[in-house]
Amino acid sequence: MERLFNLDPQLLHDAVLLAISVFVMFLFLSYLLFNPAREFLKKREDRIKGNIDSAEKAKEDADRLRAEYEEKLRNIHREEDEILSAARKKALDTEAKIIENAKAEAAGIIERANKQTELAVKKAEDNIKKEIITVASMIAGKVVSENIDLTIQDSLIDDTLKEIGEKTWQS
Repeated sequence: MERLFNLDPQLLHDAVLLAISVFVMFLFLSYLLFNPAREFLKKREDRIKGNIDSAEKAKEDADRLRAEYEEKLRNIHREEDEILSAARKKALDTEAKIIENAKAEAAGIIERANKQTELAVKKAEDNIKKEIITVASMIAGKVVSENIDLTIQDSLIDDTLKEIGEKTWQS
């Protein structure tokens, strides 16, 4: 046999067998070791992609929630303004009602005071009339008691009252 590159056939045979055994060993180890490693790497890659997708989804959700939150804040400010406006209006209405009630009550008090004053004036006028009548009767009684009988005395009292009249009582 001839030598190929100055290699003996046994060395070539061993090299070929070694290459075949390395190839078979590679296939066997690839099946036993590399496939689980590939599967592990594939799972890791899928998990990372899932994490990235979920992170993107979470970011979209966060952006959406932020937009909703900002919209709610704008609505809250609008509602706040509406509530404050309603409260101001209610306060003004209440103030107007209170003022109206106070004016009505004051008018009632003034009216009652005027009526009481009128009653007091009438009572005072009546008392003055009675006093004048009493005084006139006493004076007339003393003067007439000596000279005049009862019929003349009554006519003198009536004449005196007519002379005094309503003008005297009202002034």
